[in-house]
Amino acid sequence: YIMRTFIKSWIPQCLWILRSPSRTFHGNRLLTSHIISHYESINQCKKELPEYFNFASDVLDAWARLEKDGRRPANPAFWWVNDEGQEVKWSFEELGSLSRKAANVLSEVCGLQKGDRVIAVLPRVPEWWLLNVACMRAGVVFIPGTSQLTAKDILYRLQASKAKCIITNDTLAPAVESVLPGSQFLKSKLIVGQGSRDGWLNLKELLAVASADHKCVETRSQDPMLIYFTSGTTGFPKMVVQSHSSYGIGFAITGRYWMNLTSSDIMWNTSDTGWVKAAWSSVFAPWICGSCVFVHNLPQFKPEVIAETLSRYPITTFCTAPTAFRMLVQHDVSSYKFTSLKHCVTGGEALNPEVLAKWKIQTGLDIHEGYGQTETVTICANMKGMKIKPGSLGKAVPPYDVQIVDDHGAVVPAGEEGSIAVRVQPTRPFCLFSEYLDNPEKTAASVCGDFYVTGDRGIMDEEGYVWFVGRADDIINSAGYRIGPFEVESALIQHPAVSEVAVASSPDPVRGEVVKAFIVLAPAFVSHDPEKLIQELQQHVKKVTAPYKYPRKVEFVQDLPKTTTGKIQRKVLKNKEWAR
Repeated sequence: YIMRTFIKSWIPQCLWILRSPSRTFHGNRLLTSHIISHYESINQCKKELPEYFNFASDVLDAWARLEKDGRRPANPAFWWVNDEGQEVKWSFEELGSLSRKAANVLSEVCGLQKGDRVIAVLPRVPEWWLLNVACMRAGVVFIPGTSQLTAKDILYRLQASKAKCIITNDTLAPAVESVLPGSQFLKSKLIVGQGSRDGWLNLKELLAVASADHKCVETRSQDPMLIYFTSGTTGFPKMVVQSHSSYGIGFAITGRYWMNLTSSDIMWNTSDTGWVKAAWSSVFAPWICGSCVFVHNLPQFKPEVIAETLSRYPITTFCTAPTAFRMLVQHDVSSYKFTSLKHCVTGGEALNPEVLAKWKIQTGLDIHEGYGQTETVTICANMKGMKIKPGSLGKAVPPYDVQIVDDHGAVVPAGEEGSIAVRVQPTRPFCLFSEYLDNPEKTAASVCGDFYVTGDRGIMDEEGYVWFVGRADDIINSAGYRIGPFEVESALIQHPAVSEVAVASSPDPVRGEVVKAFIVLAPAFVSHDPEKLIQELQQHVKKVTAPYKYPRKVEFVQDLPKTTTGKIQRKVLKNKEWAR
């Protein structure tokens, strides 16, 4: 059903596969034969999406039926472990039953209706996956947030999204309580934990008594399903809206041909639940393919824990950030035996060719890099069976028509630098975000001519491979964390020592790039010990906003470069840093 929906639009973009010499790329033969075998059904497919679609009922429940009929391998749908030896395993049938109970909690106990919004700020706990599916069943819009959010971050998200419910754990509950006076839309609070807390509903206790009888709400393909907050260079994070079809159908090609997943596979993605990569690789892509989603609670990234987990469990596909792969090859994993691992993917930042080579030497496996955004599904990727060009993002992933364009939206010749863009005229791909919520100006500004412009700069070679050049804006991508300079500057300016501040990217051998703050000190602090003051400012940022945003480098300056209108020129500072 999902593949047929795709075929009508992605056949033209698959010509690169059909043209590839099958004697060289075995994966291309498989995909080519798959296309040809479905060619007869193309004329029967509608050009548009189905009017109604719900990932929970149309995909997950379908896998549960196949599982019950013995037509799916004996593979769990979900497998969670932690360092203490605890383990949770669910079949698709169990996932369905538990998520129906959770849907009843949301609709009956919390009083949520179709279209209402829920913020979930949780670490990697099984309940996060249950709530994902429960929201689909109830027609409720799910808004994930990283557990590193501070009270200020949470308040902004509650106010901006108008969420009626928030779900978190004991650790973050006090932060939520501290901002309740400003959260006028909030109606209910759910806590994930063992004990009770005044004013909170306990999710575990409610699940224990909830009914598993729940009828999935009918949702249209273009109804909102997810909202992600994504950082920008000016202002606070924007709200990216994804529909039931954009992610629910949009990751079919990603799962099968980039991640190489089948219903026999076990997929481990290490992404934090607050980041969009968790939706990509820990929910939609694997479950579309009927694969098992493997999760390690992983409170901190430790290379030895990653390597031991890959050795101990039958994980077949592994996804982590390029920074994590760098740390793993530095740790040297050649002494470990990854007996089940057969495919590795990465994304979120540029992969260094040296890391790709070292991983190949130490494990015998390639790393297949992919590229996309919160606003999209996978735009470019090194698909299974393709020749990998180290340092390249790969080729366009169907159904996207990816081009490099100039500032006017015109396609530039091969080899010339421009903006990485996706064609949206005459037909906008369904697997593209719906809008920046409550921000029509930003939504409109994302289109230039016939293209959605990603904001990233790149080059396309003669063979159609895309090469990443850098951010067109000032976003800092540190170890896969997208950090807007405005957020860090807003935190620093609150400190009495800071008179003026600008934040820019600075190169780093491990994280790729890090946050650097250029600070003009207030007169009373000029004579202070600089090292102690730097530490004080770093701690201040960690308290005011999410800790990962703190400036790892700080430089005190006399003044900041500005335009004639007084606007700080972050690009000048960034260029100076990278020129070093």
